[in-house]
Amino acid sequence: MKVDLYERIWMWGVAVVLAGFFVSTAIAAYGSQIHPPSHIETIDPRTAITDPRMAPQGVSVDADGRVHVRVVGVTFAWLPAEATVPAATPITFHITAADVVHGFQIVGSNGQAMAIPGYISQFTTQFMTPGEYLIVCNEYCGVGHHMMAGKLIVAPKDSWQAPSASRSSEPESEEVEE
Repeated sequence: MKVDLYERIWMWGVAVVLAGFFVSTAIAAYGSQIHPPSHIETIDPRTAITDPRMAPQGVSVDADGRVHVRVVGVTFAWLPAEATVPAATPITFHITAADVVHGFQIVGSNGQAMAIPGYISQFTTQFMTPGEYLIVCNEYCGVGHHMMAGKLIVAPKDSWQAPSASRSSEPESEEVEE
């Protein structure tokens, strides 16, 4: 079968591009240990609100002085609805959902994660500018979706006071089998 010269050039070109793609992906995944973010911490969505890893919801400071915010998405609300954190400090957010998939977004920042029932999403960010930030659900979750909002207050670092009921240490992450 005779294949035209230009068709052969295109076929070889596509083969080279595909091979380059697969080789670069393999090098990144196995050679550099670069993997996409994944849900490695699971939680029973029926008990997410009372689970020790997520309760109490809100701001806490661990024994090493790191600030954590635990948030649970429920039917058209974030628990807690409001949280106060210090500016210019790394803040780790732990987010899950008790009912359906929600999208947790801190408007005006790089803070965004999916709140998926059965998984705990986590990200760390810091806010350099004190002020109020709107927290919204950016994933349609039902008829009251447009009402699902919260508030993050970023206080100047020197005037922020750690919550009195801070955790003495972080609980161990463990997977919950259903």
